[in-house]
Amino acid sequence: MDTRRPSSTSEMQVTSIRLEAELKERLRELSGEQGYQTLIREVLWQFVEQRLMPLEKRSSSQTPLLSQSDIRVTFDAIAQREEHCAITGQPIRPQQPMKLGLTTTGELVPLSA
Repeated sequence: MDTRRPSSTSEMQVTSIRLEAELKERLRELSGEQGYQTLIREVLWQFVEQRLMPLEKRSSSQTPLLSQSDIRVTFDAIAQREEHCAITGQPIRPQQPMKLGLTTTGELVPLSA
């Protein structure tokens, strides 16, 4: 666990956020026993930590694999160095055809052709 994260609710600040009723209900369904507020905190921490560490600086074990729904558009490309597919984790060798995927968060990621 990240040491920057508060370990108890007494160390947290109250923040108000407006959510659509349907979104709140879906979050409750997804969160199960942990509760939707905990789920929202976890998602926000993951987002912040990923934004603070660009893809190029992450080791392959730190780079979470993406799903196809995370990709907005793809472009044909040729690898200039060894890469790893952001969806499958498979290596992409230099000079091998590949695709670049633009994610929903605006990052370009390598994808297997």
